[in-house]
Amino acid sequence: MRKSLIFLFVIMNLLCYQLSAVSQTQKKDNNLELIAHRGGVVNSKSPENSLKALNEAINRGYYMVEVDVRLTKDGVLITHHDKDFKRYYGEDRLVTAMTWEEIQGLTGDLGQKVLKLETVLAHCEGKIQVMIDNKIQGFEKEAFDEIINLLDRYGLRGKALMIGTEASTEYFTGKIKLSCSIDQLKENVKRKDFNPNNYYLVSSAIPSADFNWAKEHTFMVVGAVNTWAYAHKKKETPEETIEKLKQVGVTFFQIDSIYETFF
Repeated sequence: MRKSLIFLFVIMNLLCYQLSAVSQTQKKDNNLELIAHRGGVVNSKSPENSLKALNEAINRGYYMVEVDVRLTKDGVLITHHDKDFKRYYGEDRLVTAMTWEEIQGLTGDLGQKVLKLETVLAHCEGKIQVMIDNKIQGFEKEAFDEIINLLDRYGLRGKALMIGTEASTEYFTGKIKLSCSIDQLKENVKRKDFNPNNYYLVSSAIPSADFNWAKEHTFMVVGAVNTWAYAHKKKETPEETIEKLKQVGVTFFQIDSIYETFF
């Protein structure tokens, strides 16, 4: 009887230790902030840049959603990834060649409609932060002004991030935090108007030396784990990429939602 009690005591202690370890791991993972790529949780039922995908990201507790922004022929800001509407909508005309009225007539293969940027940002207000992937070609000051105005209107600019373009960089510098490579950051620190709050580091490969340098200069660091990279050139698995980024200390991750299980 006594041996049985001792054995039971040992087993209970081992279980407590394992539960404690799991709890600590979960606590660590809970410190990670996920950014939903292409407008939310995208799958066979939730198309990219749709309210359904956005709502799923909100419901799952994502910190931020990345939205792709383009400009129609008549100057309306919409959320759409591709330069045309062939994928999902079967329309091969360019976004820049169609008016908003024409685009409203499109219906996707899952019943979705193309959304205005304002519709998306209004839906995000108070629920989720935003990363703007600026896919507008050239310099469009009125459109850029409107992006800033909309972010302010819905209380989103303070934490907003942007993946910018060469043509728009100077306009948005100081107005929103801009994506940079490590080499771009090292150039930006030489600027007379340098402010670390103007930029963030984003990459799928961030060596510890780069991470430490970025943190010493108080830059935000974002790891990117997107399916297109593995379809084209990545030799390692997404799980290996994520683990490497975690090991160096990255806590913000822009991901396609299929990789959510690794967090």
